[in-house]
Amino acid sequence: MATVPSFHLYGEKLDEEPRFWIHCETIKSRSSRHRWEIRLHRHERLFQILYIAAGSCDAIVGDETRVLLPPTILTLPPGVSHGFRFSKDVEGLVITIERSQLGELTRERGRFAQWLSAPQAATLDPEEPDHAYLMDTLQRVAHENWRGDSGDDELLRDYVALAVRLAARTAVGDASAPADGRDERLALLNTLIQQHHREHRPLSFYADQLGVSLTHLNRLVRTATGQTPHDLITAKLLDQSKRELTFSMATTREIAMRLGFDDPAYFSRFFSKHTGETPGAWRRREKARLNAGAEPRLERAANA
Repeated sequence: MATVPSFHLYGEKLDEEPRFWIHCETIKSRSSRHRWEIRLHRHERLFQILYIAAGSCDAIVGDETRVLLPPTILTLPPGVSHGFRFSKDVEGLVITIERSQLGELTRERGRFAQWLSAPQAATLDPEEPDHAYLMDTLQRVAHENWRGDSGDDELLRDYVALAVRLAARTAVGDASAPADGRDERLALLNTLIQQHHREHRPLSFYADQLGVSLTHLNRLVRTATGQTPHDLITAKLLDQSKRELTFSMATTREIAMRLGFDDPAYFSRFFSKHTGETPGAWRRREKARLNAGAEPRLERAANA
């Protein structure tokens, strides 16, 4: 049996590191160059969302063959083989996300984490509010990405997180919904950390917001994740620090201020303690890795 080839993006050599954390293109822009056929392949480090708005597609996903009719969404986790044959009138998007950049979404447990780990397909109903909102959010992700340097990266990340959540709900009937009160409080804690991590609030703030004691908060988080609330806040600050260092031109001082560190030297010590490298050294190494052999970014779709 022939080996299924691995690509970063289809048709691009595996040793060409992608210079992106997210990439968006129209289905037509790539498939039309390959006679509307994307042969069987896989991505080792990329999570993909395929959104078909018009036309049709014969898809092979893993060991299954299926016909995708519009409007449809298909999500593909890393490592799953897939291939497509599109009709020439196809319209839609392919949104590709670097696996590590899913951040806190991929660290969650329960039904949502299970959904992320397997291919999922769902037919969308434009008359259904959540489905319509999902289709609009996918378009917003693409257009914000195509804006390039003029875009708002934090807004783009919020759109991506929302799109993935809505896709999960659509595919499996709210896969991200809390299973019990404990999960509901953990989901609220994650939301609070997302909103307030730059403010460096004390743990008592989060306990008060959840209506529990500090002891209960620590027990809740440790039982669900094996970590402490402080670990979750630290992980969020580190994730954001790494994103800023990798994908922005801001100085280390500016990044420290954005993340609520009044003293850039303290930010440097915080980063070094948890990564083993200074922010500057980490940035140079990561940019060198991303730039090594990278091809120029694909031209933006003409209809962006």
